[in-house]
Amino acid sequence: MSRATVILMVGLPGAGKTVRARQLEQQQQALRLTPDEWMIPLFGEPDAGGKRDVLEGRLLWTALQVAGGGLDVVVDFGLWGRDERSALRWLFTAAGADCRIEYLPLDVETQLTRIRQRFARTPEQTFEISAEDLQGWRESFQEPTADELRGDPVPPPPTGYATWSAWAATRWPSLPDSHGHPASHP
Repeated sequence: MSRATVILMVGLPGAGKTVRARQLEQQQQALRLTPDEWMIPLFGEPDAGGKRDVLEGRLLWTALQVAGGGLDVVVDFGLWGRDERSALRWLFTAAGADCRIEYLPLDVETQLTRIRQRFARTPEQTFEISAEDLQGWRESFQEPTADELRGDPVPPPPTGYATWSAWAATRWPSLPDSHGHPASHP
């Protein structure tokens, strides 16, 4: 059995992540997991009362199973936080897969243009996003470091977490920790 490659798509809305993820899906005959393609048909909105994190956890669980079986996976989540990326890099490596980040940066004007065009062209496949939302998201986005992009070793998990698996099970409530149990939440 060959070793799978997992590609983590990183970038803000409008960066072209899903377009690129579709290309990678075809080139590598990979499983592509894009949460918006699930959220819209299931719930009709981007978060649906916290259900996005639950959905993403199940998609990640599926990705871990598939990658552990040797099939390439494209995780098209955006992954704005360094801890999210570190946890996933650690989890997929522990599952026996190679993992890399594909980062798609973009400037504000291009982002606004693409978002508006996408909503005008295919409103049933996306969500309306305001300029204010985009600005807030840009401020919270943590650009990948050179270490992450090179695939350097994953740093230790944040204080309070014994493993990246425990951190990930807290971030994505339906993703089991390394012992197979969902995270406990207060």
